[in-house]
Amino acid sequence: MTLETVWFCIIVLFWLGYLFLEGFDFGVGMLLPILGRDNTERRVMINTIGPVWDGNEVWLIVAAGAMFAAFPGWYASLFSATYLPLLLVLLALIGRGVAFEYRGKVDSERWRCNWDRVIMIGSWVPPLGVGLILTTTILGLPLDEHGNRIGGAFESVRWDTLLGGLAVVGFALVHGAAFLALKTAGDLRERARLFAIRALPVALVPLFALLAVVQWREGALWTLVALGVAAVAAVVAWRKLVADRDGQAFAALGVTIAAAVVTLFGALYADVLPSTLDPANSLTVADTASSPYTLEVITWVGAFGAPAVLVYQGWTYWVFRKRISAAHIPPVHTP
Repeated sequence: MTLETVWFCIIVLFWLGYLFLEGFDFGVGMLLPILGRDNTERRVMINTIGPVWDGNEVWLIVAAGAMFAAFPGWYASLFSATYLPLLLVLLALIGRGVAFEYRGKVDSERWRCNWDRVIMIGSWVPPLGVGLILTTTILGLPLDEHGNRIGGAFESVRWDTLLGGLAVVGFALVHGAAFLALKTAGDLRERARLFAIRALPVALVPLFALLAVVQWREGALWTLVALGVAAVAAVVAWRKLVADRDGQAFAALGVTIAAAVVTLFGALYADVLPSTLDPANSLTVADTASSPYTLEVITWVGAFGAPAVLVYQGWTYWVFRKRISAAHIPPVHTP
């Protein structure tokens, strides 16, 4: 296996980490006005992701940074063609981070409600934008023989890429509800579990519709097997939610998104950005990769840096592993 292929797999792993970890993170923010009946319950919900949300966002930076280092041609063509959706994603992430920090600074219901709206919007927009961007790299753009996009700034916005955005949004919504069922106690936990049970059969429809489209257009036999694993895992997740097995349901949803990512990027390889005008114009792993020396250097850097990051983030989740309820929330205290 060449270093180009190794780094393609590493980048896929980074995107999977982002979708899995930031998926439930966004889902909690989406559900803030739906499941949080009062300020105390909304504080419980925010506290479930409070220690980890900023660490989860690092996976987006690492995924994009790895693309830039290992496949600069892929990075340049994809992100320049999806500049506007990417800008909206970044603005939403900035607003969301500010809202987490500012909502508790003033003891005012109006103040908190306004920042809760920012959290909600900042949790809906990024998965929609990231889903659109990733689906664009899977399904392609109108590229000429020089790898340049033909057409306007909205060439990446099509029905199939919007389906990808809805797929990530739907998964995040269910994943967030399952995470709340795993991390909270009392009435909030039960409402989150019931919401996940009711939402899962509907919210995951766009994801499996996207997988079917990709499999029909570019898939192989082994990617069909991965699609089947995703479908079985989704059914298992629903059954475990019904059986009140929160941890197993959450893990099954993790298998669902992992198998879905394998299906999508497995159908893409060895391209990294197909051309919808002429397959000969498609950007490939070999065409867009950095020099062998660069790939070797970043491999050594990643070999030492990645384990440290994984250990630290795993330790964080372990420390904050216990359930949270309204009884753990102290009275409002502002400067």
